[in-house]
Amino acid sequence: MKKIFALTAMFIAGLAFSANAGQISNGETAKCENAKSITLEAAKVVHATTDKFGYTDNDRGGANLSVWKSSNFTTVPITLGPNDSNQTLVSTDHGLTGIPQRGTMGAGSVTLASQPAFSRGDSIGDISGLVKITNTGAIPVTVTCN
Repeated sequence: MKKIFALTAMFIAGLAFSANAGQISNGETAKCENAKSITLEAAKVVHATTDKFGYTDNDRGGANLSVWKSSNFTTVPITLGPNDSNQTLVSTDHGLTGIPQRGTMGAGSVTLASQPAFSRGDSIGDISGLVKITNTGAIPVTVTCN
């Protein structure tokens, strides 16, 4: 009887820390199996700070993920930074560098599309089989398996 109770408790705890798509918070994992595409979207969190250096306790609204793929047993980190500016600082140097202003804001979402014709299986696009997405940051992320 104790073994059944222990196994049931472990099963329920495992379900609490995993999901089959949906929104995941820090430490939670979503799973997609044989998906045609997987969309990852960071929750919209305002980047507000009173610190003169811009530090926040929410990673400036950026989401950090770890994607594990069973097709080749690799783990790939992904960061979504919708509040981060990737623009060069040439606007503040008044043109002294001679470099044109470039860059955009970071991506708030990304879609991984299946690449079944990739021969070696070591591409990020090889999402065949089981794919586990773990949230390693402070910002919730919505995972959609298609």
